[in-house]
Amino acid sequence: MGREAPGQTLQPTALVHEAWLRLGADRQPAWQNRAHFLAAAAEAMRRILVENARRKLRPKHGGDQQRVELDESVIEPPAEDEKVLQVHEALDALAAEDAQKAEIVKLRFFVGLGNEEIAAALGLNEKTVRRHWEVAKVRLFQSIKMHQ
Repeated sequence: MGREAPGQTLQPTALVHEAWLRLGADRQPAWQNRAHFLAAAAEAMRRILVENARRKLRPKHGGDQQRVELDESVIEPPAEDEKVLQVHEALDALAAEDAQKAEIVKLRFFVGLGNEEIAAALGLNEKTVRRHWEVAKVRLFQSIKMHQ
């Protein structure tokens, strides 16, 4: 959320609140451990951000409104929403190839955890997390470039 454009309609507090509701709110499932909870939270936040980006990029329905021609630059979708969708698609491809690297990306990109926190959550060595992150970044970049 820190990298989002000013005026973002989805605030960090709202994102966390929505994720909490989707995870079960007061009726939380029996989490196996911290890693299980963080993985579920990362996936919930990812889905919320993707849904928000898709909603904002969806063509608007005017109903009884009259059509007015506008300069295309006025109605261009924000680059951040496109970026979220590109990362989402690239992340799905990475998950099919290597689920652990995809999990590291989700925890870093959508939850904002650092290498040390990710290592603790997933029960990995911090050096392994750094190495997987570097490989995952390259694969995501390649996947995004390939689909542009």
